[in-house]
Amino acid sequence: MTDYARLFSFRRTPQSEPIPGTVANTAGGHAFPVDDWVRLDRFLVLGSEGGSYYAGERQLTRENAEAAIRCIQADGPRAVARILAVSESGRAPRNDSAIFALALVMALGDEAAKRAAFAALPRVARTGTHLFQFAETVQGLRGWGRGLRRAIAGWYLARPVEALAYQLIKYQQRNGWSHRDLLRLAHPLTDELARRDLFDWACRGTVSERLPAVIGAAAELAKAPSPAAAAALIRGHDLPREAVPTSLLNEPLVWRALLERMPMTALVRNLAKLTTVGLVKPFGESLPLVLSALGDAERIQRARLHPLSLLLALRTYSQGRGDKGSLHWEPVGPVIDALNAAFYTAFRAIEPTGKRVLLALDVSGSMGSGRVAGSALTPREASAALALVTAATEANHHIVGFAAADKRSWESGTAMAPLSLSPSMRLDDAVKAVSGLPFGRTDCALPMLYALEKRLEVDAFVVYTDSETWAGTVHPVQALRQYREQCGIAAKLVVVGMVSNGFSIADPNDAGMLDVVGFDTATPAVIADFIRQ
Repeated sequence: MTDYARLFSFRRTPQSEPIPGTVANTAGGHAFPVDDWVRLDRFLVLGSEGGSYYAGERQLTRENAEAAIRCIQADGPRAVARILAVSESGRAPRNDSAIFALALVMALGDEAAKRAAFAALPRVARTGTHLFQFAETVQGLRGWGRGLRRAIAGWYLARPVEALAYQLIKYQQRNGWSHRDLLRLAHPLTDELARRDLFDWACRGTVSERLPAVIGAAAELAKAPSPAAAAALIRGHDLPREAVPTSLLNEPLVWRALLERMPMTALVRNLAKLTTVGLVKPFGESLPLVLSALGDAERIQRARLHPLSLLLALRTYSQGRGDKGSLHWEPVGPVIDALNAAFYTAFRAIEPTGKRVLLALDVSGSMGSGRVAGSALTPREASAALALVTAATEANHHIVGFAAADKRSWESGTAMAPLSLSPSMRLDDAVKAVSGLPFGRTDCALPMLYALEKRLEVDAFVVYTDSETWAGTVHPVQALRQYREQCGIAAKLVVVGMVSNGFSIADPNDAGMLDVVGFDTATPAVIADFIRQ
């Protein structure tokens, strides 16, 4: 007699075989496809730089671009609104994907979509660097028509003259573009004499009495006779580091003047240099200024300082040397602690749910490849830090790592193990703790099977993964339903997507499952709201 139930079942199906609603993923297993709008959100936040384990950078970018194009063709204004929402709120570690997506709208959208994109340009390209990056991107996608020229002109006309002058000094050229190039392409027309003179200065170097004072001050700074004179000019006109001549960039007096009004992003980026020149040191007079800035939650939020930037700064600063170059420094303990605290501050405020939460980190081989948002962190490393944000809020949590082993696993012959991660740990130590684990195959059903085996009462499973699951004998959703039935708990599943691919282990038709984007600053709060419902 043939046992057909063993050969075909909706309750226990190998991940190498499909179940209703799933498609083949890149690893050879099966997962649920995310819709194009979810894929667009993932791309806007995570990008595709560095690719993933199963897809190279070019392939992953092409797949994300194709999903973005389908969104643009379905509803261009909605796509622009999505781009604006992610870019302006600081939800993404980098603005590159938003700039690329906006350029796609201008190239392929209908008239309504293009009008929306042209209007959005100054809000997405907020700095000169963003504008140059946009110019290089859009030129590869379309020609310089009247609408595009008018949008570029609008960028130069929208800012107050003083603010525009600052942009022209701070960001003089990038990506092979200069302000002179763009002004000659766009021909912005204005009745403001000061603005006209500023355009003439940028294009021809013409100097007039109506130029903002910061232009003349920058010229004086380039010829400053001493560090003291340079510091006075910086203080008097709020000049940026980019205006300082190279010969003065090792002078403590100059860096002290820059530090007094340094923007948050620049401060985090220059902590190593400030330490190297002796300005940031134990008991130093500048140390309280740095610690005060890093502890200012409102300032961090206003600057759109992303948690990933703070995590990377912490990782680099604490090691006392850069990944590139020859710069070395002696890390200052309070600065490391302040960066660690600022990481949590950069996320949206979270109210604890009081639920029992199992935080499960996919530490399989595929999570050790690729880079999150073009950073130096792999998805498995970034997930450790992200999980600690929820762990710091939820007192009743348990953190595990999972990977299906080929023969023997990395802990007691099983494929699961509690991870020695805790919110009391420093973030860079947490990242190191998972980066050194042995790799295995991907089986995203393991967290639920583990809870069943250990008889753990879990209200919500939060799985940090790339959803490239393939090695298990049962699908993750089947394992979750089995857990619900046997334990009598309506457990929820939250899938935190750490790679901008098109897959999820969450069933979109199950109201108890949710797919969110990893390292979106809104993600921990969204997770808490979902679990609380």
